[in-house]
Amino acid sequence: MIPILDLQQQYEEIRAQTEKEVLKVLSSGRYILGENVKKLEENFANYTGTERAVGVASGTDALHIALRAFDIGPKDEVITVSFTFIATAEAISYVGAKPVFADINPDTFNLDINELEKKITPKTKAIIPVHLYGQPVDMDPVIEIAKKYNLYIIEDCAQSAGATYKGQKTGSFGDVGCFSFFPTKNFGAAGDGGIITTKSNYIAERIISLRNHGSHIRYCHTEIGLNSRLDEIQAAVLNVKFPHIDSWNFKRREAAYFYNELFSDIKDIETPIELDNTKCIYHQYTVKVPQRDKVHEFLKENGVMSMIYYPVPVHLQEAYRNLGLQKGYLPHTEKVSENVLSLPIFPEITRDQQKKVADELIKAVNRVTCLK
Repeated sequence: MIPILDLQQQYEEIRAQTEKEVLKVLSSGRYILGENVKKLEENFANYTGTERAVGVASGTDALHIALRAFDIGPKDEVITVSFTFIATAEAISYVGAKPVFADINPDTFNLDINELEKKITPKTKAIIPVHLYGQPVDMDPVIEIAKKYNLYIIEDCAQSAGATYKGQKTGSFGDVGCFSFFPTKNFGAAGDGGIITTKSNYIAERIISLRNHGSHIRYCHTEIGLNSRLDEIQAAVLNVKFPHIDSWNFKRREAAYFYNELFSDIKDIETPIELDNTKCIYHQYTVKVPQRDKVHEFLKENGVMSMIYYPVPVHLQEAYRNLGLQKGYLPHTEKVSENVLSLPIFPEITRDQQKKVADELIKAVNRVTCLK
């Protein structure tokens, strides 16, 4: 079975150094907010071209805390997309605000800029653009609209560590950038973790307080905060992985281009589109195919794992039924949710594995189209 990703293979590459650093943490007696977290925060801020980076317990917490840092709450609205993992919307709900969903560009799977301004009301306080699958959002018009209406930009960079737009890293365009270190991410820890980037020292200090029960000084609490501290073991693992980010992302891009070649003559397989001014890091390599569910099952039966990100858009989830949004509200979002399929991609994937994936996918697509 060709896996969707292979974390064990990656681990073997860095096993000796990872185990050494983790054991150092265990023997140090300092497990929370120590030198490893500090080192990661400094390196990540420098890497993204931001002033500050603050480690937190997860990517979801990063979004939640970012919204809190801008005092977004009940009666406020935040515009985002429905074609994303539910955490993007959940974070908005956590602070009591209302998620307002804009449709996507079906070519890039990202926020349709033409839909953004239509969603703005007097209650709108922020925009959360999601750099889905590692493909950066077209940020210039987002920034222009945000300035026009005095809105905050909170980038959801959970899947885009190292991706660039016009040569600039995601997480450096908005007021804050929110990253996830979930193990399956292209830059992942050995458990949950996240980080928030910002160019504002004031916001960074607010985030530091919020992640630690609303406190800068032990047992003195200026507000109700959270328990959302990145632990030292996760930071140690990430520090070992840090020098590899760009090389691993480069290998992902090479693998994506090889897939593009393999599918170039297959009209029923729509390959990802990378905008000229962006560098996608292909956290996922996602194609569009007819009768996706049947193709998905065929691949599984023939030794290829694939994943569906995401089969049910957030606005149609039971959890958001209270918004009263019916099928047809976001036509592009709903259409792609029916035909997207993510194929195996990871830095260590071999060309032979990719050829096997491509052969089986082409067979599957030919089969379902013949059965129409």
